[in-house]
Amino acid sequence: MTVLRAGLIGLGVMGRNHARVLASLEGVELVAVADPAGDPLAVAGARPIEPDVEALLKYRLDYCVVAAPTGTHEAVALQLASAGVHAMVEKPLAQDSSSASRIVDAFEAAGLVGAVGHIERYNPALQQARLRLANGDLGQVYQVVTRRQGPFPARIADVGVVKDLATHDIDLTAWVTQQEYESVSAFVAHRTGREHEDLVAVAGRLGNGTVTSHLVNWLSPLKERTTVITGENGAFVVDTLTADLTYYENGRVHTEWNDIAQFRGVTEGNVTRFAFAKPEPLRTQHEQFREAVLGRPCDIVTLRQGMRTVRVADAILASANSGRTQYID
Repeated sequence: MTVLRAGLIGLGVMGRNHARVLASLEGVELVAVADPAGDPLAVAGARPIEPDVEALLKYRLDYCVVAAPTGTHEAVALQLASAGVHAMVEKPLAQDSSSASRIVDAFEAAGLVGAVGHIERYNPALQQARLRLANGDLGQVYQVVTRRQGPFPARIADVGVVKDLATHDIDLTAWVTQQEYESVSAFVAHRTGREHEDLVAVAGRLGNGTVTSHLVNWLSPLKERTTVITGENGAFVVDTLTADLTYYENGRVHTEWNDIAQFRGVTEGNVTRFAFAKPEPLRTQHEQFREAVLGRPCDIVTLRQGMRTVRVADAILASANSGRTQYID
């Protein structure tokens, strides 16, 4: 197997995990890392630690993982594109739509492989849900509801919950349903005294009429990562913390008690928790990007898909600021 020379920019919480996976990924050699703050947790091992991307480029990289703060993504990605280096950029792709568009243009002009680290797509439970939806198990999809809440992470300083967390739900919803967002309406709150929002409630509509709802915050002591997909045959409940997928099937038993039947659209049926393999999502993501760099069949989140997610996130913030529904081209 061809051994690819990989670099890593950023040794924060996600960067440390990227370093761990890259160091053990078959067909890949992590040759050097970069972070202006150094490597206080010694995750780089004996590998060189450089201060910036310019210094990292001297190691003749085939590709690079960008796990630096969101506000730096554009500058770093453009440097990599100019140097002819493939890249996987942590989500969100950039801090705003115009910045994301410039990254996409640079990589496409250079003929490079680019991807965005929307790791939830590789969660085994969501992969199973996507497969079963494509198989028609739920029939027509009516609604997707997500809840993503928990305590404030001190690691985040340059964006709010919309760009940091809600982008997970935007991407997974569009991907699992294979529908794009058409419109969003949102409300945000600032409860911790920071510049950026720490709570958002979003209602949206997808291309085929599916309704979405996303509740995201950094204000809850309860950590929750739940997706409920409701369709004409029942509902899938996905817990991405445990990678569990449960199917609540519509009942098939006729209700003979008329006083009850007239108030019920569906009845309760069988409940099934599916059993399936649960590989680590981050490792799966890296394996797929390695295959993309090698020109093999793969499943990556493309830069254009990442740009679309940023556009939806910008529309959410615009809706919250204006008090009006925002329509997405």
